[in-house]
Amino acid sequence: MPHIAAQDGTRLYYEEAGAGAAVVFVHEYAGDYRTWEPQMRHFARSHRCITYSQRGYPPSDVPDDGAKYSQDIARDDVVAVMDALKIDRAHVVGHSMGAATALHVGIHYANRCISVVAAGCGYGSSADPVKVEEARAQSRETGQMFATESMAVAAPRYADGATRQTHKNKDPRGFAEFAKMLGEHSATGHALTMLHLQAKRPTLWDMEADLKKFTPPLLVIVGDEDGWCLDASIFLKRTAPTAGLLVIPRSGHTITSEEPAAFNAALADLFANAEAGRWMSPRPG
Repeated sequence: MPHIAAQDGTRLYYEEAGAGAAVVFVHEYAGDYRTWEPQMRHFARSHRCITYSQRGYPPSDVPDDGAKYSQDIARDDVVAVMDALKIDRAHVVGHSMGAATALHVGIHYANRCISVVAAGCGYGSSADPVKVEEARAQSRETGQMFATESMAVAAPRYADGATRQTHKNKDPRGFAEFAKMLGEHSATGHALTMLHLQAKRPTLWDMEADLKKFTPPLLVIVGDEDGWCLDASIFLKRTAPTAGLLVIPRSGHTITSEEPAAFNAALADLFANAEAGRWMSPRPG
């Protein structure tokens, strides 16, 4: 199995396919490298596509030290993958937890990004500090659930969340595949990722000053049934000067596999325009 070593020696499993401008896919909390198969198959025809499992997600290493998990570490792991594969610049495509990480890559390593995609981004973010703390408390509860329950119990409970019901109802077969893959993850990895990354990462509102200076082409994608992320996605559009916003109707949080055709079409348009330097159309006076 192919692995690269992160800065601290943690081994990250990856797969790649295709040739051309590079695309690095960064999965969500409930996903892994397999989440991006609809995108890998589509874009490997025209691009060099890389998907990897984040630390804590087998077949990548699962450190048992909480200090090995944080938003900054997740951000630097993306760059470590690029460095190991000798990729100077890439489209960095993130979903949910991975979308937040993609934004941090775009802020701190803008010169490494052809473009950035933030899909289903913003869980736990709000302008209201009370709501932020409520979300952090919920994240800690989720982390404790994975720390104390088996994956056989915790994974189905997490998969069947409110923002994933549209996926479950419109595509039961696809939802079952998603839930099955989630159940194959590491409970330790899920617990430590939630407790030390998601429950502690800055909100989008905390990042406002940096987002106002965001320079890579940015595409924000959200399902209109994704109550976690709809308001946050609008905030991103209004804050980042390079942001475009796509709202996919009657769709929830697992947007990459719930509506892969619409998702892929939006990415194809972004990639073509970013590579040609045409993403930022002039705005009328």
